[in-house]
Amino acid sequence: MTIGFIGTGVMGTGTVLNLLKAGFDVTVYNRTKAHAQKTIEAGAKWQASPAAVTKVSDVVITIVGFPTDVKEVYFGKHGIFETATAGQTLIDMTTSSPKLAEQIAKEGKAKNIGVLDAPVSGGDVGAAKGTLTIMVGGQPDTFEKVKPVLAAMGTAITRFGDAGQGQNAKMANQIMVAGTMTGMIESLTYAKKAGLDLNQMIETINGGAAANWSMTNYGPRILKGDFKPGFAVKHFLKDLRIALGSADEMGVDLPATKVAKDLYEKMTDQLHLGDLGTQGLLKVYDPK
Repeated sequence: MTIGFIGTGVMGTGTVLNLLKAGFDVTVYNRTKAHAQKTIEAGAKWQASPAAVTKVSDVVITIVGFPTDVKEVYFGKHGIFETATAGQTLIDMTTSSPKLAEQIAKEGKAKNIGVLDAPVSGGDVGAAKGTLTIMVGGQPDTFEKVKPVLAAMGTAITRFGDAGQGQNAKMANQIMVAGTMTGMIESLTYAKKAGLDLNQMIETINGGAAANWSMTNYGPRILKGDFKPGFAVKHFLKDLRIALGSADEMGVDLPATKVAKDLYEKMTDQLHLGDLGTQGLLKVYDPK
């Protein structure tokens, strides 16, 4: 089974390396070829466009930045659907709009192409270790067909329903992440002001009822002053906007998520720190 992979950023690079380790033949494309160099040096082949990648692949995986990027990669000039043919499988792992996932699936169905929306959680650590959580929407037979591919990238792989349901599951996940991120930052801000040992505080929190992934993985980074992106704020803010837009369409009010979105908007729009990791939210509370 030959794999095409479009998007070799922080998440894409880790997942491609794991696909190569699993023995898959992988061809890659990225808008900036230099950002794909690590995967090429590891054994991936290069093609100059999404259409060219699709032409030589049984399964095409995309993980790009924003819904506009997804739309361009699939429907644009030299995009996937220019060369996709019956029998292929397309998997979008970008966190994107449920409605766009449905649109891609509709186009795929018309051409007898299997389509899955399969956004992931687990950040750069999960991508590197191959332990991503993968939330899938799409037809059951398509899902079963590519399970070995998904298993090379993640350990918790769940199909939630038809097209768009993977994205809806990711929205629910990001709503939870928003709560744990703001909780972590405010907890550490309070503890610091109170004069507590922050290492002890992180260890204590992670040993009790408040334990959470964000504190375990980002707490130590924060104490080292490490705000490099495992997951960039500009992408997380995009996710929160999609989640709140979808919630509005369903008539669901999410006041805490709105507060998180406002805080991350302040970080990007006022402090211009959108390229930092999500743990950089600390700088909204403590700019030093």
